[in-house]
Amino acid sequence: MTRVLEISGLTKGFTLHHLNNQIAAFDDISFTLDAGEFVLLKGANGAGKSTLLRTLYRSYVPQSGSITFQSSHGAIDLARAADVDIAHLRRTEIGFVTQFLLARPRVSAEAIVAEPLRLAGVPQDDALEQARQALAIFGVKQDLWRAYPTTFSGGEQQKVNLARALIVPQKLLLLDEPTASLDANARAALVNRLTELKAAGTAMIGVFHHPGDVEKLIDRVIDLTPDMIAQEERTDVAV
Repeated sequence: MTRVLEISGLTKGFTLHHLNNQIAAFDDISFTLDAGEFVLLKGANGAGKSTLLRTLYRSYVPQSGSITFQSSHGAIDLARAADVDIAHLRRTEIGFVTQFLLARPRVSAEAIVAEPLRLAGVPQDDALEQARQALAIFGVKQDLWRAYPTTFSGGEQQKVNLARALIVPQKLLLLDEPTASLDANARAALVNRLTELKAAGTAMIGVFHHPGDVEKLIDRVIDLTPDMIAQEERTDVAV
């Protein structure tokens, strides 16, 4: 299979300056990820699952280790890459899905969802049509498509967030509790879309409060619980 990501010796912690103290998030994590592979992260609260995802996305800079990503332009270490390169990869090859939508004021739901397509060069009318289809799939009512998501409930905002984040296929997709606040129909739509992306070769790493939602997609489980770092389990083991 085609290697997408290789993580080696990755360590991250935080400095609490007012306490003059260091808090470890995770230490010496190493694993690989191939195209079309789905890795589930598990561990107790505070084990560093979300922190690891944010470090891979380079919202956080690791203290040591490497994150070798096989981009369309060649291998690049996300731990050391320039901010401009990280920004480009986020637009073109690396996606991040959270449970929170950072909606801009006075921008409609359909415009927010269409934006990644427009940035990829899709004509505006086509981008809007695809955005409306995505909103419909995730269960956003048609009379809300032209409304501002800043006025939506948390669940409706999350549907807009998913429609936007998943409308353009990416080489690497990071998922941080994307099913939070979703109803059953929206969770099913999410699983269907992830199934499509996985079949098309998208590599995924996810954190799910209810991993049963994506049970059929999981290839490996990595436990970040202390003393079990980078332990991989068969997917038939309860998570």
